[in-house]
Amino acid sequence: MAGVSGRTGVRVVVVGDRGTGKSSLISTAATETFPETVQPVLPPTRLPADFYPDRVPVTIIDTSSSLEHRAKLAEELKRADAVVLTYSCDNANLSRPITFWLHELRRLEVRAPVIVVGCKLDLRDEHQRMSLEQVMSPIMQQFREIETCIECSAASQIQVPDVFYYAQKAVLHPTAPLFDQETQTLKPRCIRALKRIFILCDRDMDGALSDAELNEFQVQCFNAPLQPAEIVGVKRVVQEKLPDGVNHLGLTLSGFLFLHALFIEKGRLETTWTVLRKFGYDDAIKLSGSFLPVPAKRAPDQSVELTSESLEFLKRVFNLFDIDNDGALRHDDLDDLFSTAPESPWQEAPYRDAAERTAMGALSLNGFLSEWALMTLLDPASSLANLIYIGYAGDPSSALRATRRRSLDRKKRQTERNVFQCVVFGPKNAGKSSLLTSFLGRCNF
Repeated sequence: MAGVSGRTGVRVVVVGDRGTGKSSLISTAATETFPETVQPVLPPTRLPADFYPDRVPVTIIDTSSSLEHRAKLAEELKRADAVVLTYSCDNANLSRPITFWLHELRRLEVRAPVIVVGCKLDLRDEHQRMSLEQVMSPIMQQFREIETCIECSAASQIQVPDVFYYAQKAVLHPTAPLFDQETQTLKPRCIRALKRIFILCDRDMDGALSDAELNEFQVQCFNAPLQPAEIVGVKRVVQEKLPDGVNHLGLTLSGFLFLHALFIEKGRLETTWTVLRKFGYDDAIKLSGSFLPVPAKRAPDQSVELTSESLEFLKRVFNLFDIDNDGALRHDDLDDLFSTAPESPWQEAPYRDAAERTAMGALSLNGFLSEWALMTLLDPASSLANLIYIGYAGDPSSALRATRRRSLDRKKRQTERNVFQCVVFGPKNAGKSSLLTSFLGRCNF
């Protein structure tokens, strides 16, 4: 069974120096008892789906640190969803084994999040005054792949289940897509997604979430209503730290974003991820494929086009963002229009210079629609996703359509196509580019 993230399992690889307690940690987590004896390298160990709240099973892979097993270790690390890196708390020099393994992970180009785990907490010298934070803070500054760090004791049953809970959490609710650890701010793509969600939940479009809208949002995402006192408490927390986060109408966009940054700072990433996934986002904070019913082309001579419904929607959007009513959208207008998409889709080739623009570099309505037609032809899934990002509220399956085969068009001597793909070819310097740029009102000397 798949969990909330759509994953059916999490694979955790445990690495570290010999004698740091890797096998004892794994055995104790699985059996809830400390083993008197343990084999040097355990076989794969599985924690069942009901072991943690997210109900996603965890497979733990034990490894050997000996040189003769390095090839096997590298192979396992490349398959890891998360890495647990162990060191021994009774080691006087903690940073050496940690940084050695972190450099090794980088050398092997391991992209998985890392949980640094201090084992044998029960054996630590009582006179050792260095706290976990003192040891790990400079290392975490250097190695941003570290998700978190924790100390435990298998012998004393201290925080052993927490180790693999944090490893699972780092995979199911990753920090990196949401939050910039250096600047301590939400990442742009996360802000854009949350802005879209805010707008969708702001039913009366007054720029704030009223108590009723907040409650509806809570029920939609978490299947539980907020009590009036809880709503008051949420708004009080925001207003104390960010006065413009709440106004007389309710929670503003800045307050909504502040709340999610606060959740993340407090380690409650699952809250923000639950919201994002409820609105269709995947781990890259883009709409997942299951939310994008792109019509299938059954033959190579078919294409995909916008429907009349989506064209009418785009015309309304154009007029909405053409604030000065001059019949054109400037760069700032387009940035505003796509501010709820992961990024503006027309900044790069082949869209950047694909449509006619005014002398001021703005897009006319024809140019705007032609950009959408091109994106739909070349990348239907991206076109549909961006339609939804900017507010297409109809059934997604009504936005695009697959055309009839060209062979049938030729046989019937008629077509229903609105977009035609034409290939221009010829020898060098024959004027191909000049011909095409002339259609866009540009000269190409």
